[in-house]
Amino acid sequence: MTRILFGLGNPGRRYAKTRHNAGWQVLDQLAERYGEGFRRTKLVHGEIADIQVGEHRIRMVKPASFMNLVGPVYRRAMDVFEVPVDGALVLVDDFSLPMGRLRFRAEGSAGGHNGLKSIQGSLGGSKTYPRLKLGIGPAPEGARWADFVLKRYDAAQRRELPEMLEVAADACERWIREGLIEAANRHNAG
Repeated sequence: MTRILFGLGNPGRRYAKTRHNAGWQVLDQLAERYGEGFRRTKLVHGEIADIQVGEHRIRMVKPASFMNLVGPVYRRAMDVFEVPVDGALVLVDDFSLPMGRLRFRAEGSAGGHNGLKSIQGSLGGSKTYPRLKLGIGPAPEGARWADFVLKRYDAAQRRELPEMLEVAADACERWIREGLIEAANRHNAG
């Protein structure tokens, strides 16, 4: 069975190591774990890497569009790879969660996140699709969210980042093998 891991991020070197690219960073961790690399593709507007987790073929997708335009790429990936909505996990940064905290959700609002708004738009407004929120916070009080998420991790967060990426990669594998409920039971904290 094919599944999709759809990482949210912004293209370009300027954004590569920013908090807003946490979804891509988890996909990079998985690609490294499985000895795979990303390649550009005409099938979807972005890059893909394929891994095998148990009996599941996994298509990891990094859209080449900016965050607020990822919805059409997400929809196209599901159509091209013939994967239903519940078989495509969105990996998304969340500045309201402390650094390293993970939270699986089967549905919910976009919470002001432009990438999630775009995905929900591509689903006709539906808020029901699996996602893994990756804690990159907390944002300093009074900080504008855009200023916070589009900057690189601070020194303390850089020390925590390798463990977060490793645990998030494990969480993705658990979702693939055991489903959303089991993954949430194991990885959702607080």
